[in-house]
Amino acid sequence: MDEPEAMNRALELAWRGWGRVQPNPLVGAVVLADGVAAGEGWHAEFGQRHAEPVALEVAGARARGATLVVTLEPCDHQGKQPPCTDAILRAGIRRVVAAMADPNPLAKGGAARLASQGLDVEVGVGREAAAAQNAIFLHRFRTQTRPFVALKLATSLDGRIADSSGHSRWISGERARDYVHWLRAGFDAIGVGGRTTRMDDPSLTVRGSVIPRVPPRRVIFDAGADLDPGLSLVRTAREMNTTVVTAADAAQSRVARLVDAGVSVVRAGSLEEALRLLRVDGVGSLLVEGGGRLAGALLGLGVVDRYYWVQSPLWLGERGVPATAGLPSDPIARAERWTVIERRALGEDTLLVLDRR
Repeated sequence: MDEPEAMNRALELAWRGWGRVQPNPLVGAVVLADGVAAGEGWHAEFGQRHAEPVALEVAGARARGATLVVTLEPCDHQGKQPPCTDAILRAGIRRVVAAMADPNPLAKGGAARLASQGLDVEVGVGREAAAAQNAIFLHRFRTQTRPFVALKLATSLDGRIADSSGHSRWISGERARDYVHWLRAGFDAIGVGGRTTRMDDPSLTVRGSVIPRVPPRRVIFDAGADLDPGLSLVRTAREMNTTVVTAADAAQSRVARLVDAGVSVVRAGSLEEALRLLRVDGVGSLLVEGGGRLAGALLGLGVVDRYYWVQSPLWLGERGVPATAGLPSDPIARAERWTVIERRALGEDTLLVLDRR
């Protein structure tokens, strides 16, 4: 195993913390001794041990003179856990290879400290993959005005998210739905439009293999606050954190009805203001699952950071509900092109994950 292979393994290990470590980053580590993985570790739970000391403990005496490959610069501060740099120095590691620098001003500086102690330190191996994996964490330090916004849509081959009657259950297959539950576990909030809520009455809960450390908040974008109290999202608002984003001039009687049901209401004069208020209220990442008008509005504003597209092998025709509505039509020469970071099969469906450039 060489260093790039060890980094790929570390990235694979890091995913095991998905849904359990946020707002901390996903981190994986491999101790590489004589071309063999002598120890592996990952950050498994918020507040618990970091990836590096776990991997070093597994490696034991084999860590002396070895290389530590890690997906993020080791921390150099005392938080809920002691500095990882201390554990690295005690273990006798000779070389540290990190995928990227830590943007957290409280934790960064580990690479410089290790280098000052005579270790060979390299930062940048696997940077793009590590940055894509920790996009939510990086956004937290890059942008304070809104959450990291991801859009997830399951569409037909002809780009429809519902049939002519507005129903979308089920466009995608079971494996794709399992993936979405896994995906939800890593976000602070799950968003959906008011029309989709009224048509599908979704629960917007996580019911997959990962039990999130903090269940995601449910956010409904409904300008008129016109949600029936009998809808699942409203009926269960006292049990699960639920927010409805309304227009600033939404009828007070409708807002009061939602508040009485246990719903938190955010009044906003624009979609941009709504996102800002959600960030202030603790939503660092938002996974939007439709509908078409909300998706089109977010894309049109240029605030979608990542797009999860599940394409299913069926046709819904011209009367089906388009995946996006209201997007301006630019010539090909000026059309925005996104970067593909993942593509794979989910049963009969196809997953495509894209980031805004």
